[in-house]
Amino acid sequence: MLLDNTIKNIKRIRKVVQVLIKYGFEDIVAHTALIKLIPPGRRGRWKRQDKPVLEYSRWERIRMVFEELGATFIKLAQVLSDRPDILPAPLIKEFQKLQADVPPFPFEEVEKIVLSETGKHIEDIFDRFDEDVIGSASIGQVHRARLKTGEDVVVKVQRPGVKELVETDLRILTEFAKRGESYFEKHGITNVLDVVSTFKKTMEKEMDYNHEARNIEQFRLYYKRNKKFYVPRAYKEHTTEKMLVIEYSSGCKITDVDQMKEWGVDPMKIAETGMDIYLLQIFEHGFFHADPHAGNILIREDGVICLIDFGMVGKLMKRDKYAIAGIFIGMAQQNPEKMAANLQKLSYKHNITDKRIFVNDVNEIIEDFASLDVAESSMADLLPRLQKLVYDYQMQLPGSMFLILRALALLEGIGKKISPEMNIYEVLKPYGFKILKEQYSVENISDEIFTRLMQLNTFVSTFPYEVNEIMKNLREGKLTIQVDDKETKKLKKKVNSAANRLTLVFLISALLISSAIVMTTGEHSQNEIPMLSKVGFGIALVLSIPLIMGVFRKDED
Repeated sequence: MLLDNTIKNIKRIRKVVQVLIKYGFEDIVAHTALIKLIPPGRRGRWKRQDKPVLEYSRWERIRMVFEELGATFIKLAQVLSDRPDILPAPLIKEFQKLQADVPPFPFEEVEKIVLSETGKHIEDIFDRFDEDVIGSASIGQVHRARLKTGEDVVVKVQRPGVKELVETDLRILTEFAKRGESYFEKHGITNVLDVVSTFKKTMEKEMDYNHEARNIEQFRLYYKRNKKFYVPRAYKEHTTEKMLVIEYSSGCKITDVDQMKEWGVDPMKIAETGMDIYLLQIFEHGFFHADPHAGNILIREDGVICLIDFGMVGKLMKRDKYAIAGIFIGMAQQNPEKMAANLQKLSYKHNITDKRIFVNDVNEIIEDFASLDVAESSMADLLPRLQKLVYDYQMQLPGSMFLILRALALLEGIGKKISPEMNIYEVLKPYGFKILKEQYSVENISDEIFTRLMQLNTFVSTFPYEVNEIMKNLREGKLTIQVDDKETKKLKKKVNSAANRLTLVFLISALLISSAIVMTTGEHSQNEIPMLSKVGFGIALVLSIPLIMGVFRKDED
């Protein structure tokens, strides 16, 4: 059955197909199982902003498709815009243009959601609840309010129907990725199934506001003794899957230098403290805020930095933390061998066939940035160079790596607005050395040796049993070896296609010859074609059409 996991969502699938065709992606539909959903001959001449869509670049049209399909697809595009190991640079550039801002939904819907989530009316929980929104996005919107106990709060309410839409889209995306994987690989988009699987987990967490509340509690635990940094608390007793209640924090944006000076707060110290706090998140806790743009960083009147919106956080494993530190140290020391080695350590799959060429490419990046002064040097400029390197060598890196680079680029941009002389590489260097010191400490080396010994013990314990199982299967004739040869599969497909065409040619030839023979026999006038011959010629003509179309399609490919 076509798209058996999504048959209940056939209307949404048709919508996806219509949008793909609208923006000139008939080839995607034609080369996947989606073609079965389109009636023959149904094609349109579509325009966007009074301009034929085919006059836009392919990358622009892909962005338009994601934009029109709504919340789930916009979120996916935003996630993919941080993954140069998967997408080509022109498509990343287009995806970075996407915004998820949407009009707010009516306040009556907010009242219904609060009632269904808590079993109470708004006036039973809140003394005041502003109808006007202070922020609206594809997943939910935010209102100011005051609890019955007197605390000023902000309330995030999930958009009605969005969970069902996201679940439907995720099922469609999963099925689409399975059936279109070879097509995407052909066009340079790799690991589609892994990407969709990871994105599905991310969206499932984002659709449950309890998860964001837990992130907030984790950050508060890490920084409870830090007097320069504050994380507003989540009121878990009022938080549900579709409603999040957080302490309200007043302040100005971190980029509002004039307001900080008016309060007597030193913007230079704020920039330094903000960068220190973020680097602590990465290199000490391995748990960091993944979207530190200016709107999510507030400065209170007393100079305390306040971080909000913990829907997107990143996590680092210890070995990844060490490799990332090594990359930055190699960059700061202008040591291409060290930087290249740590990039390889971080990558769990790559296509580096000649290490010398790879080191030379890394060295080119270092040399280009080493010659720049502080004002010219920028993490935002370094990021696309690293992205191209990763894409060219088909390196698969942890998604957290690109979240960190993007976050550092955002923070550097904020920092340079406040302090133009900020050099992010110099700020990073002491943290990198601290991590290396930790990596080669007696305690860490002891832990590593113990882990290796445990792995060796497991291997020694299980190896005889596994060998015995193999020998048993061999004796009983049950041992099978599977070989997945993609080139052989392609060849087999081509041979089958050629055989089918040859069969069709023989059938058409037989029909033409037999119809011609019928014309020369029997009783009929000289200018009259017998009915049997007409039928034979007609069938031959019909069978010839797909054969001719197949030849032209092959020429286009």
